[in-house]
Amino acid sequence: MTEDDIEAVCAVRVRGWQWAYAGLVPQHFLDGLDVEEEAQRRRELFTKAPAEVVNLVAERAGSVTGWAAVGPYRDETTGRRDDALAELYALYVMPEQVGTGIGRALMTASLDLTRERGYPGMRLWVLEHNVRARRFYERAGFAPDGAEEAFELAGVLVPEVRYARSL
Repeated sequence: MTEDDIEAVCAVRVRGWQWAYAGLVPQHFLDGLDVEEEAQRRRELFTKAPAEVVNLVAERAGSVTGWAAVGPYRDETTGRRDDALAELYALYVMPEQVGTGIGRALMTASLDLTRERGYPGMRLWVLEHNVRARRFYERAGFAPDGAEEAFELAGVLVPEVRYARSL
């Protein structure tokens, strides 16, 4: 991903959230997502991101159709990074491209990259009730490791489960 991709990546992220999380998080939150606001926030994050964090894009016919971000595992309870494990921070595909292999290609690239960097395993967090995403991650070799937590989104607690796999 380059800085020039930020706007397109934000469109993927916003549309991905609105499609994937409908019925799982408050609808008024999803309706309030804005690509421009997300792009402004993401530009700041992009320039400050440590070198260990990698953003990958998938393109089809010259347009960004998917995005994934990987890096060192973030332990939310301690606020520290765990450089011994990788984390898949995000993987989103434009809704109309779901099922075309883009998500699988981004997952493969993410796993290959972290394996090449010497990580022995990868973790990710997924919404507990996001059956489609959980099935996708399980097909990629991930399994729940027993960790669960909830985060607050627009005043509602949203439960997540952690998945892990060896590399």
